[in-house]
Amino acid sequence: MIRRLAIFLLLIASPVVGQELTLPSGARLVSDRTSPLDSYDLPTGPYVDGTVPARRVEGRVERYTWRLQAGSSTTLQLLAPLREQIKAQGYEVIFDCDARSCGGFDFRFGTEVVPTPDMYVAIQDYRFLSAAKGDEVLSLLVSRNPPDGYVQMIRVSPEGAEAAPPLVIEEEVDQAQGLLEELAQEGHVILGDLHFRTGEITLGEGPFGSLNKVAQYLSDNPGTRLALVGHTDDTGALEANISVSTGRAQTVRARLIEKYGVAADRVEARGIGYLAPITSNATPEGRELNRRVEAVLLIN
Repeated sequence: MIRRLAIFLLLIASPVVGQELTLPSGARLVSDRTSPLDSYDLPTGPYVDGTVPARRVEGRVERYTWRLQAGSSTTLQLLAPLREQIKAQGYEVIFDCDARSCGGFDFRFGTEVVPTPDMYVAIQDYRFLSAAKGDEVLSLLVSRNPPDGYVQMIRVSPEGAEAAPPLVIEEEVDQAQGLLEELAQEGHVILGDLHFRTGEITLGEGPFGSLNKVAQYLSDNPGTRLALVGHTDDTGALEANISVSTGRAQTVRARLIEKYGVAADRVEARGIGYLAPITSNATPEGRELNRRVEAVLLIN
């Protein structure tokens, strides 16, 4: 079952309101650093002219980090549901960027990050946002070091406000949010909840949230098609791996047609073997990540 742990942080406000943040299954709270009175420079824009523009805020500063099993999920897939929950609770997003638009290396080292090993930031693979709700502000920083993902949240509440209750881990929900947004923005997305063993092309019964989302996207966007592209690890010869990766893509295509009612002429299947890895094949974890199927958006 695809799961996400919904982590509730009760806001410091009167009356108290519940803020819900969602993280993939297996998320573990790594660090909790709270200062009753401190300051934080909340980034409000990208690195430019030698600095990261920021708003200095003072009050109770809470710094949380989580480590999670990201699998093939991208940083956008990890961040998107967190962003939606924040907006639903009345926060206004001030600044939202990926590694490149943030400023890459310069932004990373121009803003506050909890030290390693509690937080890890890949210079070319992270996302950041800052938001405010009245006098309260927060920032989220998400990155990956496959197969792990990392989330940092820094929240500042006004001085003298009542301390928030402890974190409470709550319900199970679907993990596929964020996939459609990435498909529309990037033009391709990894179907991260599909997993294949070395040399195998079979797909389990599911349910697979990513396939439901893909079918929904095609239904909502009649002028589009998809190419499903299969990938393998580097075990074996290239010709054999191209055959396996094509078989995986064809299996996913068949599932979309048979179970989700997608028209056959709107989805095609291709395989490229081990020619486009997303990480090193030197470890079992890396090989598992490289065995994947991606959906590539095609515009009619």
